[in-house]
Amino acid sequence: MSGGVDSSMTAYLLKEAGYEVEGLSLVLFETRGKKTPTACCTLEALGDAAKTARHIGIPHSTLDARDAFIEKVITPFVDAYTRGVTPNPCVLCNRYIKFPFLLSEAKKRGAEFIATGHYARVDRNGSAILLKKGIDPKKDQSYVLYVLDKDVLNVLLLPLGDYTKDEIRARAREMELPAAYRAESQEICFVEDRDYPGFISTITEAKDAPGPIIGAAGRTVGTHKGIHHYTIGQRKGLGISSPEPLYVTNIDVEKNTLHVGPKEAAMKREFTVGDINWLLKRNEDFTADVKVRSMMQARPALVRPAGGKVTVIYDMPQWAPAPGQAAVFYEGDTVIGGGVIDPL
Repeated sequence: MSGGVDSSMTAYLLKEAGYEVEGLSLVLFETRGKKTPTACCTLEALGDAAKTARHIGIPHSTLDARDAFIEKVITPFVDAYTRGVTPNPCVLCNRYIKFPFLLSEAKKRGAEFIATGHYARVDRNGSAILLKKGIDPKKDQSYVLYVLDKDVLNVLLLPLGDYTKDEIRARAREMELPAAYRAESQEICFVEDRDYPGFISTITEAKDAPGPIIGAAGRTVGTHKGIHHYTIGQRKGLGISSPEPLYVTNIDVEKNTLHVGPKEAAMKREFTVGDINWLLKRNEDFTADVKVRSMMQARPALVRPAGGKVTVIYDMPQWAPAPGQAAVFYEGDTVIGGGVIDPL
């Protein structure tokens, strides 16, 4: 229970359905001085989780996961940005922190299932265990769950997957849950005000190392502030005067160089994906809808497995697939698998 409306309603709905429910909140890095009121897992938010547990009449406890969070999420996040790669910390957290800790605690306590407030569904009809999109297309979170294995999916309950966000919030207000009016969190939980460079500078000795910004014609058009300030597809904050909008198209860490170009230069049709997690194993070429950002729509592509990686070839070029981000493969509303986009 993070303290937000989604995990609060998850606990309520499960109790209403007849489950014996216990609430568990993880204490993470961002609890140290975090002031953003909409962020999850702050000390204030964990207090809200405890209030919700009392309100619906279930036990609640906390578990200190700070050391593991720093090692498995914070450190890789910082390292990725300093290498010109854009990480997805929510995927890292789900893979190494949230679900492993929940599964471990469930076994210790003799619990049959674990549950989270993600908007996705698990289908256990028949012999296959399928991860599916939530019914709310604006809130579906199956993208960040592709890393789960069958041991987790087999015991995972996701009651919010059958609801829209509006329905959940309205129900929470009807039940007068403490989190019912809590604002939606839209940022990475441990970074305040979306200031990634500022956060990175507070926990690493790496200093800003300015370097050239190269335009499409190969000419230097500006000076960047340091590689970790930028990501593929970025437009704002380049400090370049140009008659047309320019976007980051490539980050050359070895040469400490940023490449920029018009919007079409950031469009890509083909890229490779590694660190694959298959939920439905595929050994031959297949067609799928592929999603490379949590807030984008999945688009049709040919997916070609080979040598432990896959090549994604979109039917039409797509906007700025960034190395380090997840590429997730869908067949209809079912997650086939996914992985991490390789450097372009």
